[in-house]
Amino acid sequence: MGLRCGMRTTKCQLLVTSLCVMLLGLSIATLSTVTHYGLHFTLISNISLESNSYRVIHHAAFYFGICLSMTLILAALLSSAATVQESQCLTAMGFFCFALAFCGLIPAACWRYTHGTEVENSMMDVYDLVYEEVRRNASSFRRHELTAIHEAFLCCGKRSPFGDTANVERKTCPSGQMHDVGQDCLREIQDFLKKHMDFVSMLLGITIGFTVYGMILTSFLWFSIHFSSNLDRKGKYTLRER
Repeated sequence: MGLRCGMRTTKCQLLVTSLCVMLLGLSIATLSTVTHYGLHFTLISNISLESNSYRVIHHAAFYFGICLSMTLILAALLSSAATVQESQCLTAMGFFCFALAFCGLIPAACWRYTHGTEVENSMMDVYDLVYEEVRRNASSFRRHELTAIHEAFLCCGKRSPFGDTANVERKTCPSGQMHDVGQDCLREIQDFLKKHMDFVSMLLGITIGFTVYGMILTSFLWFSIHFSSNLDRKGKYTLRER
């Protein structure tokens, strides 16, 4: 009786956890798509040079996020099916998917805290490169790129130690942002990226918590099904004709 009651409680919790994990998987997929195809990130990625690490990070983050979201959604579907059918095989597969997602989430969270400034520095390096080329050469190609950055981040220019920035800003700042001349675009890029990375960190933390809980619940459900099936067979005999 106690085992059946515990199994029923585990199944209810696992269904709720599976729903939350599926929503988290969809959220990660959405965030990865927005990060990859969003105006701010796409603009910087297209402008960055081959030697800049941002383009590699930009593409790697997208593919990692999509793979992680698919693993989470698969874990949620398998766990839900295992709960309904009380299948040891599906429960084990659900546990494996949770474990696989956990093995991907931990390195991602560690990378976020150990290399978080790398993304920020690479984005600001792109802006510095374009700005300095426009300041020195007034290249029409680079001037269009700098104007696009100003329009995307709603900023105008930067504080330069050389001082002669008024001419660059007059040519590249949109008319709507001319009153913001001197507003540091590097600061705007930094603030924008900080908000984005804070949201990523929060999503990773919540996902890790639900993934660990899903692993615990699938483990408990597997053992509950195993021992329940043994108890159901206990004391039953089959008579065979001689």
